[in-house]
Amino acid sequence: MLSGRRLDLLDPSALDIEIADIAHGLARVARWNGQTAGPHVFSVAQHSLLVEAIGNALAPGLSPPERLELLLHDAPEYVIGDIISPLKNAIGDAYRTVERRLLAAIRQRIGLSAPSPALARLVKRADRVAAYWEATRLAGFSLVEADQIFGRPPAFSDTAMPEIEALLTPRPTAEAEAAYLARLGALQASL
Repeated sequence: MLSGRRLDLLDPSALDIEIADIAHGLARVARWNGQTAGPHVFSVAQHSLLVEAIGNALAPGLSPPERLELLLHDAPEYVIGDIISPLKNAIGDAYRTVERRLLAAIRQRIGLSAPSPALARLVKRADRVAAYWEATRLAGFSLVEADQIFGRPPAFSDTAMPEIEALLTPRPTAEAEAAYLARLGALQASL
C-alpha cells in the first residue's frame, strides 16, 4: 500500500484500510483494459464517480451513506485490480469472497453498514448504466452490441445529470484521484 500498511487480502482489517490508498489506486486502475481513445485512461475512480451520480439520478434524494455505498462499490479494485468479467465468472466465488471481505473492511473503516437489498440493486443498476455509457462513448462498442450486453439504460435529461459529459471525459491520474478524494471527503463530512 502507498501508506506503507500491509493488507491481508484473505482477512483484511479495517485498521489497514487507508482512504488515500483507495483513491490513489482507483485513479490508476484503467477501465476497459485501457482501450479507450485519448491521452488518458478512464479510471475506476472516474467510473465510481459516474456510478454515484447515476445512482442519485435514478433515485434522487439518497442519503450520504447511500451515496458513499455507490462511490465505494468498486473500492476493492484498488488492491486486486480490475479483473474482467469473464475471468471473474471463471474464478467464481473465490474472487467474490475476496472482494466482499475487502469491501466489508472498507465499510467498517468508514463507518458504513452493509447495504440494504434495495440499495444493492440500485448499485448494480447504476453500475450497468455506467458500463453502457462507457462502452458506447469510450470503448468503441456499437449501440446494438451494448444493448445486447448491458441492456438499454433509461434516458436521462440534462437536468437530471448535467455533469454527464464531464464525468465521461478521461482525466489525468492526479485529477481523477483528487476528484475521488474530494467527493469521498464531502460525503464523509455529511455523515
